[in-house]
Amino acid sequence: MRTILIGPPGAGKGTQAQFIVKTHGIPHISSGDMLREAVRTGTELGKQADAAMKRGDLVTDDVVIGMVIERIQRADCARGFLLDGFPRTRPQAEALDVALAAAGVGLDVVVLVEVPDSLLVERVTGRRSDPETGAIYHLKFNPPPVEVAGRLVHRNDDFEVAVNARLDKYHRETAPIVPFYEAKGLLKRIDGVGAPDEVTARLLAVLGAPRTAG
Repeated sequence: MRTILIGPPGAGKGTQAQFIVKTHGIPHISSGDMLREAVRTGTELGKQADAAMKRGDLVTDDVVIGMVIERIQRADCARGFLLDGFPRTRPQAEALDVALAAAGVGLDVVVLVEVPDSLLVERVTGRRSDPETGAIYHLKFNPPPVEVAGRLVHRNDDFEVAVNARLDKYHRETAPIVPFYEAKGLLKRIDGVGAPDEVTARLLAVLGAPRTAG
């Protein structure tokens, strides 16, 4: 299954990505992880990206798309892949579409996890992290044990001002890719409201059971 997972910050994409990767036996390709690996291993595209970042520039879409094409042509992507964190804009989606076609790779589905902004703000602003264990809690949905509550940290990214800024950027830059994939007949919408296992059940209903090898 070749799929792209999109949705606003706080929609629970990480949890559902883990489910897709585990049940379908495909790699989770994060744009950030992919970029760091290319720089670390010194690939030609990684060198270009590293040079751009050292200059303080953004890595160009052409370089990132080149990395995506290289990555999905590895043996572990023979059964498919889950691309997360890219594309983030309509031009990126259009350029990726051209590159995939040139590589002879077709997407099966683009999954959009939908959650109202008001609930996203509540989800994210209620997060607290444990600096000692790395565990993440939520004051309402997953309260911390009394013995650790006093040392929890409210990260800067989880304050309401920061969350609203990220949501504004998502709606302005990323949301326009939704009609692009919808017009291609690839988009599947998932209601992201509810417990993680409820959302997973909706996801399974859309994606279907994984194919068995044979």
